[in-house]
Amino acid sequence: MRQANQSEDRKKDTREKIQLGGLIAKAGLRYEKRALLLGLLIDGASRIKADGNERARLLAIGERAFTHDPD
Repeated sequence: MRQANQSEDRKKDTREKIQLGGLIAKAGLRYEKRALLLGLLIDGASRIKADGNERARLLAIGERAFTHDPD
């Protein structure tokens, strides 16, 4: 039973990572260096934690992108 749960957890983790990679590609950043992507994410995380308006602005941009191309 525990092995089945571990397998299911691994599948969920893998699916999540694939989806996150898809977001990188959707943003047009597929060929950027990993260090740059990590820097963008770290910077963005600190910005949205510090500024609710920035969070709302970025959320709106993302929602528009999904609306225009839901894949």
